Amino acid sequence: MSKSGGDDDISPSKRIDGRIRELGDWRGEMLSRVRAVIRRADPEVVEEWKWRGVPVWEHAGIICTGETYKTAVKLTFAKGASLPDPSGLFNSSLEGNTRRAIDLHEGDDIDEPALTALIREALALNTARSRSKRR
Repeated sequence: MSKSGGDDDISPSKRIDGRIRELGDWRGEMLSRVRAVIRRADPEVVEEWKWRGVPVWEHAGIICTGETYKTAVKLTFAKGASLPDPSGLFNSSLEGNTRRAIDLHEGDDIDEPALTALIREALALNTARSRSKRR
């Protein structure tokens, strides 16, 4: 049972805000930038905080997660192996049958149009699967 005023009362979005501030370096800025792209690509996206501190963006299922490491911000797309990636953004976790990731490093530019397209493809895949499950 959670107590009023405890950590359970903090929204996922506020937790993500806190992580960005807490990082205080290029990783926080990168996470903030990709978050903004995700929100613009899907204004109805839902932010979650899972697995003891991982930002997650969902809409009819997980679109992607935003893990931060010492040398990278990793955007992992839950169903990335099923997504077209004509711009070649995926550069990590390429071996698996399900997920794909984008490792962003200090000084990297974000190809916002390509990332937006990838997010929208993930959303389309999620919503198509969601609709087929309801039938």
